[in-house]
Amino acid sequence: EVQLVESGGGLVQPGGSLRLSCAASGFTFSDFLMNWDRQAPGKGREWVSAIDSESTSPSYADSVRGRFTISRDNAENTLYLEMNNLKPEDTGVYYCRTYTYDGEFRGRGTQVTVSS
Repeated sequence: EVQLVESGGGLVQPGGSLRLSCAASGFTFSDFLMNWDRQAPGKGREWVSAIDSESTSPSYADSVRGRFTISRDNAENTLYLEMNNLKPEDTGVYYCRTYTYDGEFRGRGTQVTVSS
């Protein structure tokens, strides 16, 4: 059974930093591209970042490029999102997501709140 479990969210002041983690199990993590999405209150889900299986081609939404860094540890089956210079508009629930041979899977998310 594919499982994705996010952690690391919390309340942070504008300009602060957080590091999100996504622990993956139930599939060969190192074979698949991984994504981070987010959903702000009252808005639809937004793609944030993606990283290929070998970490050679990370990609970012314009809204986070230069502030967020996606990475992965294939030995630990874990995906990360380092978030710096956080802004109130970064507030939302952050999800990790992948698409394997069995379909698309997403975790339950971790809440990030950026507020003074």
